[in-house]
Amino acid sequence: MYDVRQLIAGSWGAGGEAGQFVVHDPADDTPVSRAPTAGTAEVAAAVKAARQVGAGWARTPAAERAAALHRAADAVEAAADELAMAQTAEMGRPIGVARGGVAAGVGTLRQYAELGPLHRGATLHGDPDAIDLMAVQPRGVVAVLTPWNDPVAVSCGLLGAALVTGNTVVWKPSERAPATGWLLARLLDEHLPTGVLSLLTGDGSVGAVLAGADVDLVAHVGSTATGRSIAVGCAHTYAKPLLENGGSDPLIVDADVDPRWAAEQAALGAFTNSGQLCVAVERIYVLRDVAPQFLTALVERADALRMGPGRDPMTELGPLVDRRQRDHVHGQVTEAVADGARLLLGGWVPDGPGAFYPATVLADCTDQMAVLREETFGPVAPVMVVDSFDEALSRAAASPYGLAATVLTGSMSHAQRAWRELPVGTVKVNAVFGGAPGGAAQPRRGSGQGFGYGPELLDEMTVTKVVHLEPPGGSAHHW
Repeated sequence: MYDVRQLIAGSWGAGGEAGQFVVHDPADDTPVSRAPTAGTAEVAAAVKAARQVGAGWARTPAAERAAALHRAADAVEAAADELAMAQTAEMGRPIGVARGGVAAGVGTLRQYAELGPLHRGATLHGDPDAIDLMAVQPRGVVAVLTPWNDPVAVSCGLLGAALVTGNTVVWKPSERAPATGWLLARLLDEHLPTGVLSLLTGDGSVGAVLAGADVDLVAHVGSTATGRSIAVGCAHTYAKPLLENGGSDPLIVDADVDPRWAAEQAALGAFTNSGQLCVAVERIYVLRDVAPQFLTALVERADALRMGPGRDPMTELGPLVDRRQRDHVHGQVTEAVADGARLLLGGWVPDGPGAFYPATVLADCTDQMAVLREETFGPVAPVMVVDSFDEALSRAAASPYGLAATVLTGSMSHAQRAWRELPVGTVKVNAVFGGAPGGAAQPRRGSGQGFGYGPELLDEMTVTKVVHLEPPGGSAHHW
């Protein structure tokens, strides 16, 4: 079992004035990690320590901060197997996918190590006897709240960008993956000055206390409900909210594509990480001309997925993170079937230990069903057959979320319309995943606000100060 420790003011200790909690393996229900629950005093101590060392870290040359991040990236890469195994034990992720998440995190740390020293302000053209410039400075203390579903990759992005720009960080990883956060924090802390990074553990109540503390920015990746609460809190504290929250991403299958290829893409988007991805495919709109072949192929592909514990290298569909999440997913499926959806595959709760749920395909879904209207976050592919591309676009756009969308089409005009008209941060054409390194987007609506990735994240982590300098007047008219 992992015995997680907190990092406060440069000291690793058990802490936990509010008690402890245990995380169980979602594959077999065995306990895998024990972690402390931070109390209000511990949160205050971590924020105070971050504030005290902030000026020194901000004055550290950007190249030195970048070098520290490079060394941390090397350490994370060397510990990739350990980090991957912790993810798999805590939240059930198949081990190969977990290793991919660690590799993505390493790449992100290195990206920000390279970009940090290049982040710059601008000079302005004013009076020729004066100097006018726009200088970027760190915001100060950044509270980072990260999720369980991709705990290394997401955390490396926010932590890397915050640290390389000269901020100090108080980090609370999800209570469903505390050991993964603890292992990552240990690797980073070895290469940072004392107090620059603190680690707190606990549930959402700890995150709420941290988000309302004396911090300058709250970066949160997680549920829309929590994001809304953070935004309200920041309105009172004047901290900047940076939010990537829930999504219900649509997939449009046009009439001119190979339905079997489209089904492979749909299955990849809906079932990877057991559907527990912010950008998972959660709504499928397929044109009537290809719907029968598409549905047949989607069921075949879903039925072929091997379900099992994440530590088995042959597993393609691991368990959900816990039984509470499985109950949520199964509840949406059951409700949809009761309201008229056709269950083509899955939709049952396996006997035995763990939080397994099979790949599930639903047809004849409607907009009124929660499985299309809300975020499911499970291995469910709900399908609606539509009569035109216009209808598909309209239904895909009718959502309280605005994270991402995918369009499978052979029509350039349809592709152009899709990326222009869909009110989301990211539009992917003919691939549910992928994209160039450094790509960034701004989620919309209930999916959050601000840039969460790419070079633009450095802008979010800094403030711009306008400076006007001119020589003194009078007899001392010189510098």
